[in-house]
Amino acid sequence: MEAFSDMKTPAFVFSPQAIGDNIKKLMAEDRQQTEADKQARACYEGHLLWMDEYGVDEQADTLLSWLHTVGEIGLTERSFGVEQIENDLKRMRTLSFDDANPINMVAARLDYQLTKACLRYCYGQRFGFVNPHRVFNHLDIEKQDDSNRIVQYRGLFDVAMDLPTAQYAADVLRKVANNSLPVLLREVQPTDANYLYLKQQLPKDTSSAYRRRIVANMERCRWRRHEPIATQGKRIIVNIPAFHLYAYNGSELLDMRVVCGARTTKSPQLTSKIEWMEVNPQWVIPMSIIKNEVCGRAGDSAYFARHRYDIVDKETQQVLNPASVSRQMLLSGKYRIAQKGGAGNSLGRIVFRFRNRYSVYLHDTSTPSAFEREVRALSHGCVRVSKPFELANFVLDNPDEWLLDRIGIGMGKQPQTNQGRNWLRAHPDKDDLKKLIGYVGVKPHVPLYIIYNTMWPDESGVWREWPDVYGYDDVIWKQMQPYLQ
Repeated sequence: MEAFSDMKTPAFVFSPQAIGDNIKKLMAEDRQQTEADKQARACYEGHLLWMDEYGVDEQADTLLSWLHTVGEIGLTERSFGVEQIENDLKRMRTLSFDDANPINMVAARLDYQLTKACLRYCYGQRFGFVNPHRVFNHLDIEKQDDSNRIVQYRGLFDVAMDLPTAQYAADVLRKVANNSLPVLLREVQPTDANYLYLKQQLPKDTSSAYRRRIVANMERCRWRRHEPIATQGKRIIVNIPAFHLYAYNGSELLDMRVVCGARTTKSPQLTSKIEWMEVNPQWVIPMSIIKNEVCGRAGDSAYFARHRYDIVDKETQQVLNPASVSRQMLLSGKYRIAQKGGAGNSLGRIVFRFRNRYSVYLHDTSTPSAFEREVRALSHGCVRVSKPFELANFVLDNPDEWLLDRIGIGMGKQPQTNQGRNWLRAHPDKDDLKKLIGYVGVKPHVPLYIIYNTMWPDESGVWREWPDVYGYDDVIWKQMQPYLQ
């Protein structure tokens, strides 16, 4: 190719200074607001990355070859500026410049658009085109002040994940400068088996609801967990849209129906480990439920007796007479309201505890009829399980018969051992169950994943679709619009 600097007319005079000035102008005028776009403007210094005075680097062709495949993952070439890039690339390689498209503007536009497209693609394929922490933790309003300004959002997503940083953008640009782009583009591709399966199912009909669902679930597969969902050993997966729990251990599978949070009190997506169980637990009522459901019954002794609620002064541990307690007292935060353990407790007869910032857990229920419903979005955020005793057996590591019998007796089941039968004969008072068993440690801890996938394999390993009960597919689709238009 003839060197640009050898051309004589103004439209053909190649000037790095002029190109740099044009790039800065393009950045100043750019209003696109994806994270990749912001980092392009923050990290790109206006020095040519994709060309020099002798031509355009072949890495531009490498990037375009990948951008031509974005339709296969549900995105559009338009959202990466492919047409503009190809037009300007042709102008550069055929020296097709004129007063409307002088070389320094074409070079600036091409270099900047290649940089933006590269960062958009690498960010999306490596980390996801949507940041779930930012989106889901700013979705439901939990608290507003007197002026209706948002004070706090409800936390709905707590999974440790790889997230892009400014350093990542600088690393991408450095790899372009070092001619390492082909390796980088291969490295950022998702390798998750679920992602690859969904990609194969993606229909060509861009208007279909089925395609939108696949695109949303493919995006979930791009989110790189610090601890990927285990495929070996014991692990428990709760898929909210399926209202189902899957407990795996080698070839063993225990599955059951579950009840999850209602739309106004959604169950959060999280990763944790089940560490202990409590049989016949006391339920300490969260302040949100006190505020919305309990404080209006302040002073109603019959209500508190019927539900077996105790009101306890947190400082003195004194149990108060409900008749003497006002609404203001219940909302002050100085008192704890707890429901006695045993039959009729809202947590049922057993609760499975795991560390999380939302005070949610897996638990039994005193209203098992809820499991008969198809749509089981009914709880305040916790997950109710339909086979609590079987789950207790699953999470324990080779439990002996007496431990299992104590758990079962504590849950109101008939004893299965002579030791259990003898214990019951010696302790006819139900209050003595507290002496039989309470805290049960789980070692090793069992990984727990509460996920939200509207397409996921069921208990038979067959891929299924489930209703988007919280509307999260629509949320993801909306957030991905910069890459779909």
